[in-house]
Order: sequence, then structure tokens, then C-alpha cells
Amino acid sequence: MTELCEKQDFERVYAEYKDKVSRYVRGKIANIHDAEDVVSDVFVKVLNRLSEFDENKASLSTWIYTITRNTVTDYFRTSKQVCGLSEDLFCTIGSDEITLEEETLERLAKALEMLSERSRDIIVLHYYSGETLKSIAGKMDISYSYIKLLHAKALNAMQKFMNEG
Repeated sequence: MTELCEKQDFERVYAEYKDKVSRYVRGKIANIHDAEDVVSDVFVKVLNRLSEFDENKASLSTWIYTITRNTVTDYFRTSKQVCGLSEDLFCTIGSDEITLEEETLERLAKALEMLSERSRDIIVLHYYSGETLKSIAGKMDISYSYIKLLHAKALNAMQKFMNEG
């Protein structure tokens, strides 16, 4: 594929999917600036891999959705909440406690990965993005009572996994 042809293909793909990708990402990430960064990351990946796309393996929309979903997942894996902490706090935490906390966070991440995508989305939107279950129900087009049930099941599954180790 020539460079000019690739550029035209990318411009067409970008025009067709930018709004869809943006809506999906904004539904997952509350901070508008972070969401815009993730959308940019998605299209950089699409541009870099467009020549590798194989329509025999998946449709273009499925391929782009997969890149988008994985980029959002990467965002939540790598984003850390930053806040100012007193230096006195660091003096009171021992290295054993830090190791224990890191192990707990790793187990928690593994427990989250074991959930279905929908359950994981509910947990991430509720606990990481701070959205209410009611607003998540609206975004996912699911009844509030069913969201509460899915939320409870997800928490129970995660708790069971955490207690096993």
C-alpha cells in the first residue's frame, strides 16, 4: 500500500470512527482531558497498524473497537491517582507494609481481570471514575436493579478471589 493511499485510508477511517470512539471512551473515562488523550492514542495505534489490518480476520469496526477497549484498559492499569501526602506519612509506613499493599493491589488487579467485561466496566466506572450505579445503568442501557445485582455479584466474585490467596 502506498503512503498516499494509507493516508487517505486513515483519513476516511478517522472521519468515520472518531465520534464512535470518542463516545465509547467518554463513557468509560470521566475526565475529559484524559478521555481526549485516550482517543488520540487509539487513532495513533490505528494509524501505525492500518497496514497490518486484515479484513479476513475481523471487520474494521471490530478491529477499531478492540484497539479502543484495550487502550481504555491500559489507561486504567497505568493511571495512578496523585494527591499530596504529608511527608510524615512516609516515615510511618514500613517496607513490609508497602510490599503487602503492592501484593494486595496486584491480587486486586487479577481479580478484576477475572470478571466479565461488563462486570469489570461496572466496577471501573463506579470505583475508579466515581460514577453512581444509577448513571452507569443509564450509560449501559440496563435497569438500575440489574446493575445493582451485577455490581454485587462482581464484588462477591472479587472478594472470593481475594480470600483464596
